Amino acid sequence: MSAIHTFAGGPLDRAGHRRTDAEWIGAKLKDPSTRIVPLWKLQPLVTPRRDGIGWLSPIDLEGYLMSGVPTIFLGEDDAGIAHFAVDVTAYEDANRSEPFTSVGKFMDLRAIALQLPVGDPSTLGTAKAILDWNARHQFCAVCGEKTEMRECGYMRKCTDGQCNAEHFPRTDPVVIMVATHGDECLIGRQPMFPPNMYSALAGFIEPGENIEEAVRREIHEEAGIIVGNVSYHSTQPWPWPSSLMIGCFAEAKTTEITVDGEELEEARWVSRALLKDVLNGATDTGVLLPPPMAIGFQLIRAFAEME
Repeated sequence: MSAIHTFAGGPLDRAGHRRTDAEWIGAKLKDPSTRIVPLWKLQPLVTPRRDGIGWLSPIDLEGYLMSGVPTIFLGEDDAGIAHFAVDVTAYEDANRSEPFTSVGKFMDLRAIALQLPVGDPSTLGTAKAILDWNARHQFCAVCGEKTEMRECGYMRKCTDGQCNAEHFPRTDPVVIMVATHGDECLIGRQPMFPPNMYSALAGFIEPGENIEEAVRREIHEEAGIIVGNVSYHSTQPWPWPSSLMIGCFAEAKTTEITVDGEELEEARWVSRALLKDVLNGATDTGVLLPPPMAIGFQLIRAFAEME
């Protein structure tokens, strides 16, 4: 069984069949037991200690719900309680207003994900990705007319009666991979990285490619390395804005590095022993790794721990 990374492993049953049941949705949005998480500028409301989601009830949010703020259905928990998310970005002072300030604070999800209970980052990642997609797709890509939210956030439909195009949230597949050669693996750094930080190489899968082909192409394009066998490790949803990171290992056939100078500014082979030192807290190696919530970190750690 593959690892479950941050932003996966959510506790809610998505209950997709409920999304088209307008009567059921309407009833749940009036049910005092329903839980709703507000997002403001894509920042979720979290408790003051950052130890949980700042859930509110329909009673708490009655005025916002009546005003027609974007509302999406997240799913049901084991007790059958419905969970929703609402976008209150239209209210500029929401971060300073009740009922939000009594419950917690709007915070950047990436900054607080590792402090939240297991499963909560997945719930909030879904909320952020779907609300963001709705905000970005206000107009039809076919004819340019306005679109309307349908299926409680999981579809938008063109309002032009002749067009009627239906649009669905997209997830962009990205390969992220560590090339290996004996006791060494390939890591790289982008110009935007902090000093000495390195990670796994990554890139979007292109039309007509499978995962293995994308891994081979990206490694060769970015670092000039030719690889052969590709093996799957695990995946991670990444809601910036909405990607699925597909983690792989690749066996290198060559070792001479030629960086492209665009995606990467540097790449290097590092030993398993050096990576173990870094993971054990060494600060004199000249190598820093991404935060543990990133699948790039998890791939590098998995290589370091291989026998």
